[in-house]
Amino acid sequence: MKKILTIILCTAIVIVGINIAIPRETKAQQSLFIAYPPPNHQTRAEQIFLIGSAPSNGEVLINGMAIDRSPQGHFAPSFPLEIGQNNFVIKYQNREIQRQITRIATTPNLPIGVNFGTDSLTPKTNISRLPNELICFSAIAPNLATVSVQIAGENIPLLQQEDSFQLPPNNAVLTEQNLPNQTNSSIATAGKYQGCTRISQVGNFGNPRFQLSLNGQTINELGQGTIEILSPTNFEVIEVIKDGGIARTGPSTNYSRLTPLPQGTRASIIGKESEWLHLDYGGWIKAEETRIVNSNIPPRSIIRSITSRQTFEGKEIVFPLEIPVPISIEQGDNTFKLNIYNTTAQTDTIRLDDDPIIKRLDWQQLTPNQIQYTFHLKSEQQWGYDVRYEGSTLILTFRDSPQLNSKSRSRSLQGISILIDPGHGGEELGARGPTGYPEKDVNLIVSKLLQTELINKGATVHMTRETDKFVSLQDRVEMINNIKPTLAFSVHYNALPDSGDAINTDGIGMFWYHPQAHDLSIFLQNYLVQKLNRPSYGVFWNNLALTRPHTAPTVLLELGFMINPDEFEWITNPAEQQRLAKTLADGISEWLRQI
Repeated sequence: MKKILTIILCTAIVIVGINIAIPRETKAQQSLFIAYPPPNHQTRAEQIFLIGSAPSNGEVLINGMAIDRSPQGHFAPSFPLEIGQNNFVIKYQNREIQRQITRIATTPNLPIGVNFGTDSLTPKTNISRLPNELICFSAIAPNLATVSVQIAGENIPLLQQEDSFQLPPNNAVLTEQNLPNQTNSSIATAGKYQGCTRISQVGNFGNPRFQLSLNGQTINELGQGTIEILSPTNFEVIEVIKDGGIARTGPSTNYSRLTPLPQGTRASIIGKESEWLHLDYGGWIKAEETRIVNSNIPPRSIIRSITSRQTFEGKEIVFPLEIPVPISIEQGDNTFKLNIYNTTAQTDTIRLDDDPIIKRLDWQQLTPNQIQYTFHLKSEQQWGYDVRYEGSTLILTFRDSPQLNSKSRSRSLQGISILIDPGHGGEELGARGPTGYPEKDVNLIVSKLLQTELINKGATVHMTRETDKFVSLQDRVEMINNIKPTLAFSVHYNALPDSGDAINTDGIGMFWYHPQAHDLSIFLQNYLVQKLNRPSYGVFWNNLALTRPHTAPTVLLELGFMINPDEFEWITNPAEQQRLAKTLADGISEWLRQI
C-alpha cells in the first residue's frame, strides 16, 4: 500500500500511512507518536494536518508552538505549506520527531525562453474522429507569442485565452472547498493558447506540428498524439465482453459513469482516444472491455411485442430485440425509465398483468433511434433491479419488496436479509487515528456488533469478512450481486484530504449512488445523529464501488472521523460502539417498518 493520502473506491477518503500497524499496547507506551503524514510526504494542498498522540500531561510543541490536544492527549492541528520543502519538528519532553513535507506546485510547467511549456501540447494521445467533428489543440507558451498548428494541410491559429476558472478535484466537496478558482494569466509570464478545426478528409494525418514565434525566433514541436479521421461508411463494430461494461461520459476515468452496458451489447465506434472507444449512442468504453466483431454496418434493431413474467426474484420484463444494443436507466420517485438506443418501435402489443410493483408501462420513441420505457411504480421505494441479455433479448428484473414475517418488535426483521461489509482488512488499513489505530479494526468490531443486533431482531445477516483479512472490492461487490440481500451496508470511518481541517471536522455521514438508496441514507443519517447526539457530517451522492451495486439498496456508512482527536475517543470507546450498533439496528428496523 502506498504511503500517501489517497481516495479508496470503497470509501470516501482515507489516510494510508506506514504499512505495518503498531500493536496497540506498544503505542500506548510511546511518549510521542505521529500517525500522519508519513516521512517525506508530498502534497499539492496549501496546508497539512499533523495527526498524532502523546501522554495527556505536559505540552506538545510543533516548531516551538504549543498545540491543543484532546483529553487523552491526541492532536491534529493544520499548518500552511509553502511551495517546496516544509520542515516540522514535533516535541514532547525529551522526545522529538521530524517531518519533511514537500508541496508540489499545481501550475503547469512554464516555458523557459522561446519554448512551449513542458508536456503542455494537446492532444497528448492518439485520437480518431468522424469527418467534420471538432478537433481542438492547446499549448502553454510565453505571453504575446504567435502560436499555430499544422495538420492535414491546414494552419490553425491558437489564440491566447483570457482569464478563466478552474474547478478543484471532486473530493474538494468533502472539505467545502469546491468553488471554482480564477486563473489570472495577466500576471504570469505565459498563458494557455487554444484553437479548433474540422477535417473532412478520411485518413491518418500523423502528429500535428506546433509552431511558436516570438521576438524574431521561431520553433516547431511535434505533438504527442496522432490525428485520424475515420471513414463514415466503413464502420467498426464492438461487442461488450465484460459483465457490466463500464461506460463513461468521456475518454478517461476522470469522466462520470453511465449505466453499465450488459455483456453482449453491440455498438459502432465513432471515435477513439488512446485506449478509449466512443460508441454511437454517446458513451465511451475501454477497448479492453470489448472485442471487434465481423460487421461493417452499425447495429440497429426493431422491437415489437413486449411481455412480462414472475420469477422467484421478482418481475421480469422481456424485450425481444434483433441485436443487443446499448441501454441506460433512470430511477425516479415512482418511476423507472429504460432507454434503449439504436432501436425503432414496431410495437402494437405489450402484456403486463396486475403486479404488486408496476402500476403501468408507457413508452415513446424519443428520437428515430431511441425508445424510452417508463414504468410507473406503486411505491416510491425500489428494492433493486437486474438487467441482462439472453441472446438478443433484453431481460429487466424488478426485485420484489421484502415481506416482514413478524409483527413483534423483538423479531422485527424476520424475513429480511442484510449484508454487512466491514471496510478494508488485512494489509489495507484504511484511515488511522492519532495513535496509529487502523480503521479496519473498528470497522470489523462495529460490524460484528451490528451483526449480533440484527440477528437478535430476526434478520439473516451476511458478512463480507469476519476476520482481519483482505477482501477485494470486486469480491465484495460480487457478494452483494450474488446474495441479493434486502439491504447492504458498507461500514467505514472517515478521514480528509490534506487540505481539510481535521480538528473541526467530525460527525456521521452517509454515501449513496442509486436513488433507491437515498431515502434509507437520509433516514439513517437523521436517526443516528438524533439518537446518539452526534454531529452530522452530511449525506452525499458518491460514485463508490460499494454504493454502485443496484441489486439492492446499498449505503456506505462513514460513522465518524478517525483523524479528529476528540471523535477518535468516542470511536474507540467500547460502550459507545455497542450503543452505536444497537441504534443502527434499531434505525434499520424502523425504516423498514415505515416503508
